[in-house]
Amino acid sequence: MVDSKLCWLDIRKLGDLTPAVLEEAVHQRIDGIVAADMTLLADLPPTILRVLVHRAGEPTDGFAGADLVLVAGSADDRAKLAEAHPGTEFGRHVEIFDAESLETACLSARMERWSLLDFRDPTKIPLEIVIAAAAGCDGTVVTTAADAEEARIIFGVLELGSDGVLMPARAVGDATALKQAAGPATGEIPLVELEVTATTHIGMGERACVDTCSYLGKDEGILVGSHSKGMVLCVSETHPLPYMPTRPFRVNAGAIHSYTVSSHGRTQYLSELTAGSKVLAVDTQGRTRVVSVGRVKIETRPLISVDAVASGGQTVNLILQDDWHVRVLGPGGAVLNSTELRPGDRILGHLPTADRHVGYPIDEFCREQ
Repeated sequence: MVDSKLCWLDIRKLGDLTPAVLEEAVHQRIDGIVAADMTLLADLPPTILRVLVHRAGEPTDGFAGADLVLVAGSADDRAKLAEAHPGTEFGRHVEIFDAESLETACLSARMERWSLLDFRDPTKIPLEIVIAAAAGCDGTVVTTAADAEEARIIFGVLELGSDGVLMPARAVGDATALKQAAGPATGEIPLVELEVTATTHIGMGERACVDTCSYLGKDEGILVGSHSKGMVLCVSETHPLPYMPTRPFRVNAGAIHSYTVSSHGRTQYLSELTAGSKVLAVDTQGRTRVVSVGRVKIETRPLISVDAVASGGQTVNLILQDDWHVRVLGPGGAVLNSTELRPGDRILGHLPTADRHVGYPIDEFCREQ
């Protein structure tokens, strides 16, 4: 298994859109292209692997120009082809549809340098078995996916995922979608220290608890703020409370008008989040991961407004449920009860630089107060 995720596009049924999709593939730094005619790939940069999928009985005169030929056949078939084409690398193509073919796939993943796996059934359990069988091996496993959504799932199976995904290209934009599906599970976001300047009890209003489909860490939460250019790191309910059990999947996030950061850097109002939405989980080191929302609980509660300022003078506001068990994170992972915050206390936050329009960053004048 390899460390980085590989993105391959299959252009064999693309037709007239081939030149445009290849241009996008180069721009998106796609790792490999599968084609039936290698002459279509002649002008690709050497960073893109030119791949041919070969079945037994098909002609072999099209191997010229291919960097890698994946053969659906026996080891003897591959050996004969390798002997006849010494300048070409060969790997194995396996279609999995029963227990015997699954065992063949496991053997290929353990023994071959390249394995292209095509699972005929929608369940991902056979892929889990192959990934487990290939643990610690040096080969590369690429799995076919019908679309970017399936690719995203394949990249995450067993928290390891397939080394790569081969997805058919049907339109311009598919290369971009595949690269996004393979995006890193973690990234970083710059956090800053904010100094609390005031807290005010503002009465009743609706607040949102964001229940995710993932366990969140003790130093992990989501970024929430009244303004798109200033947010505070609200901690998950992973820390013990005297009157209720911990809920390590939950963040008591703030009033419903508040922004949070979702996938691809877009902001969303807490009130917009629903089951299946994506939000960015952030820890005190600024490391991030995208997590799925399982539920959002919106209820009427007393609210407290927290004002803070960054060292550069930027002001930040966060409105939370007015209760001491609702917490934010401070430097060093300090867990701070919202009702006990006082002027001079230091909390962690994030200062996005762009204004927002329907959640997307945009360079325009916008004043929030």
